[in-house]
Amino acid sequence: MADDGTIPVEPRVLSIQSHVVHGYVGNRSAVFPMQLLGLEVDVLNTVHFSNHTGYKKFRGERMTSEQLENVVAGLEENDLLHYTHLLTGYVGNPALLRAITDTLRKLRRQNPSSLYVCDPVMGDDGKLYVPPELGTSIIVSLSMLIFSHPCAVDIYRDEVLPLADIITPNQFECELLSGMTLTSDADAIAACRKLHALGPRIVVVSSFTPPKEPHRLWLYASQAVGQGLSNTFKMEVPRLPAYYSGTGDLFAALLLSWLTRHPSNLKLALETVVATVQAVMRRTNDAQSANRTFVRSYERTTTSFTPSYSYVGELKLIQSRRDIEFPTAAHQPEGAAALVAAGVTVVFLTDDKDDVVRYTLSSPDVILS
Repeated sequence: MADDGTIPVEPRVLSIQSHVVHGYVGNRSAVFPMQLLGLEVDVLNTVHFSNHTGYKKFRGERMTSEQLENVVAGLEENDLLHYTHLLTGYVGNPALLRAITDTLRKLRRQNPSSLYVCDPVMGDDGKLYVPPELGTSIIVSLSMLIFSHPCAVDIYRDEVLPLADIITPNQFECELLSGMTLTSDADAIAACRKLHALGPRIVVVSSFTPPKEPHRLWLYASQAVGQGLSNTFKMEVPRLPAYYSGTGDLFAALLLSWLTRHPSNLKLALETVVATVQAVMRRTNDAQSANRTFVRSYERTTTSFTPSYSYVGELKLIQSRRDIEFPTAAHQPEGAAALVAAGVTVVFLTDDKDDVVRYTLSSPDVILS
């Protein structure tokens, strides 16, 4: 793979995550952007629902491990298990999750360099999406409170992460996987290094809200460089006062796509991903007056974002196709200025709290660890 934006080997992705008939979450949010960016994508749906679970009601079916194994066997029998990438999102079933790890092993027998991007979808805002039987009871800290919480962590931590190359947990999921409470840059660095030790060479904490600063939203990215060391940086992105289902799925798919083009430039890939997600969210926000749908949003207070229900549209993914295919990002002369104008900043981190160096988006890639 070249780092000049070209793709000399045709990438082929197997995307295993949820599916909805209406709306854009899971594979519905991930597949279209990857295809727009030139990737061949085959799809396995872990659930087939009428709509996502943020609605008042939903109906549908969940895939079993036996069904997944049967589909994979058909691919194998026809010599079709030739993938450069595996992307996984919502699974929600311990047996199915283990069947997916078996599938990855089969992929790597065909192609040992197959890259696994894992979005460990377990929950957000202190709440689990997945059944308690996926994990055990541990102690986590959220919103400055300590409490016992059943979490879907054991299988991810012990069986999935050792096989993963890249993971994209949100703050809640990162806390569950690392067993740490994240309240500072130092916490984020330490948590990412704990996750590196489990296997993934790239850890991206896709969203982090600083304590007592609910209006701010940070992204942390860490890349292992050997001998227990890592390069870490964070990005501050504008936070819209609304919640859009499917943005995490979109984020992971875009990260896979842009790292395929720029495998040795995590900063550039993430700047492009953030620029794209921001464009999609702003287009969605601007279109709220049309096709409104009853889903979760957030009410801003002085200390937190409180989940509530209001009218917010589904992601305007199709309408954002040019934003996805031709994003404004830092590798374009006007891109850095556009991101800065939008309120996006990048901070490169060190372990010394007094040694934090700020760079503009157009600065050289010097990452301190």
